[in-house]
Amino acid sequence: MNSTKIKSGPSGAPVRTLLYGMGYIREEIDRPLIGIVNSQNEIVPGHMLLDRIAEAAKKGVLMSGGTPIEFPAIGICDGIAMGHDGMKFPLASRELIADSIEAMARGHAFDGLVLIPNCDKIVPGMLMAAARLNIPAVVISGGAMRAGYSAGEVLDFNSIMEKLGAYKNGTATEADLEVTALNACPGCGSCSGLFTANSMNCLTEVLGMGLPYNGTALSDSGERIRLAKMAGIKVMEMVKKDIKPRDIMTENAFKNAITVDMAMAGSTNTVLHLPAIAHEAGISLDLAMFDAISDRTPYIAKLSPSGHHHIEDLHRAGGIPALMNELTKNNLIIKDCMTVTGMTVGENIAHTTVLDNSVIMPIDQPYRNRGGLAILRGNLAVDGSVVKESAVSEEMLVHSGPAVVFDSEEDAVAAIYAKTIKKGDVIVIRYEGPKGGPGMREMLAPTSSIAGMGLDKDVALLTDGRFSGATRGASIGHVSPEAMNGGLIGLLKNGDIIDIDIPGRKLSARLSDEEIAARKSAYVKPEPKVKTGYLARYAKLVTSANTGAVLSID
Repeated sequence: MNSTKIKSGPSGAPVRTLLYGMGYIREEIDRPLIGIVNSQNEIVPGHMLLDRIAEAAKKGVLMSGGTPIEFPAIGICDGIAMGHDGMKFPLASRELIADSIEAMARGHAFDGLVLIPNCDKIVPGMLMAAARLNIPAVVISGGAMRAGYSAGEVLDFNSIMEKLGAYKNGTATEADLEVTALNACPGCGSCSGLFTANSMNCLTEVLGMGLPYNGTALSDSGERIRLAKMAGIKVMEMVKKDIKPRDIMTENAFKNAITVDMAMAGSTNTVLHLPAIAHEAGISLDLAMFDAISDRTPYIAKLSPSGHHHIEDLHRAGGIPALMNELTKNNLIIKDCMTVTGMTVGENIAHTTVLDNSVIMPIDQPYRNRGGLAILRGNLAVDGSVVKESAVSEEMLVHSGPAVVFDSEEDAVAAIYAKTIKKGDVIVIRYEGPKGGPGMREMLAPTSSIAGMGLDKDVALLTDGRFSGATRGASIGHVSPEAMNGGLIGLLKNGDIIDIDIPGRKLSARLSDEEIAARKSAYVKPEPKVKTGYLARYAKLVTSANTGAVLSID
């Protein structure tokens, strides 16, 4: 055990006296010490109820002969941070979460961890810590929120953002807006669509780091509490068998995660988080792997924002195990990967079946023959860019139009609401990348404004920033290299023609090599937007979006 070296024998007496002072008895001290990493807080709906999960996980550890010891992790709500300078922090907080868990686990020599996240950056941050520490760990997320309802309409967080756009456009009243606000989020949990939080919770399950149904069992269900107790039991089994995260998070496990991601069109943010988690496990995931897997994976589950189903519907249809079992019919899932259950992926999903083919389509009757996310390249994205192809209207899959260039999200949103954007335009938002933002702000405000004003079938948007998992439309993000790193996006001018070919995987500006060279020679790099504090340090260390926006130590 990792803790034995600090608590046993005469040399362990100083540690024991500190533990005695807190009320631990010798029998508790002699057992494996399991860190319960609880990101509960009272500002994130997905995290409000995590104390219930922590208590259940502790019971599981206790039942299995371990000593659970709780400590906290931070969590930022992307929805509350959205649309202002606060949005510079969520992605950057992913690194803080991983670093703080590493510090606590190493500093106190825990034997294992139960990791309790739920929302956008907290899930990958905890998985990054697990891979880095490589001590037995199980992730038990807090569970999804139920969908909202009003006047027969199914609602989620995206509904309020698009309703705001309709209000600004004069097609919805303030009273309409408030009705949607009251009903879109009916309780606690990770927002009910297949946005970033639920995408990552589902992929945690696919990676093998979460128990079956970790991604879909609802926040307020007894099933979620049972899963938490089992997480405590399973981490103790892993300690006894010495099963570690890097035994589970292999390259094949990441291939499975990308496959499921493509089959259900998860958030584009997964293309940031999976490489970052893999990096901590010593594995390189490049964008070419995402595109290759997308090319052979049928799109068989169409959830909000791409469709009208929500996580509760996916759960009733058999959840992620049933979806994975459907994919095995085309040999798309690697079955021999180990999981926290102590069994392989194949063993976990063997007896599952799809219970509702309107939610999970038969593999021979997919919505599309290619995956829901696409990687675009061209002179505007030499190192790649990402779009949720499944959420793009047919009219916008191939589009050419004049660039309307903005150097910040705020300027773009103001122009959209001022109705200065015309049909056919390509909105360009730059200097919002990992380094230029800094922090790569999520841009649900401009994309939902475009949709709310009825322009999502006429206007494209591209950025070196990123998008919410709730985004729909021809929204192309993660443009790499970013403007602050000398990417062509920083050289664009109003009126430049942008060519978008999503089926052809191309993103280019109609500029000659001579014109590009002339603009580069005249280019003056702007001053950093933030010069003090954590974000200034983050901007100096963060790498490009195409590498997962990890921090470089070179």
